[in-house]
Amino acid sequence: MKKVALTELKDDLSKYLRLAENEQIVITRHGQPAGILVGFASEDDWFDYRLENDPRFLKRIERARSSLHNGQGVKLEDVASHSSRRTKR
Repeated sequence: MKKVALTELKDDLSKYLRLAENEQIVITRHGQPAGILVGFASEDDWFDYRLENDPRFLKRIERARSSLHNGQGVKLEDVASHSSRRTKR
């Protein structure tokens, strides 16, 4: 993870956006972390970021994990093995 001062970032934002496609960049103000710059190399990266940070999606994942923990629901591995048995018939 690269660190860059806010004043330096403002002078060459497009350069840092390109660098951020490969690694997150910590933006500092007076030597202290103030923010982070995240770049996207593709539209898929942008979609993944939005999904991974969507509170509704995260809440849904938590509910699903809780259901599995309580013995409810079906594990993905079980669905996959059931599906492969059906296609062999």
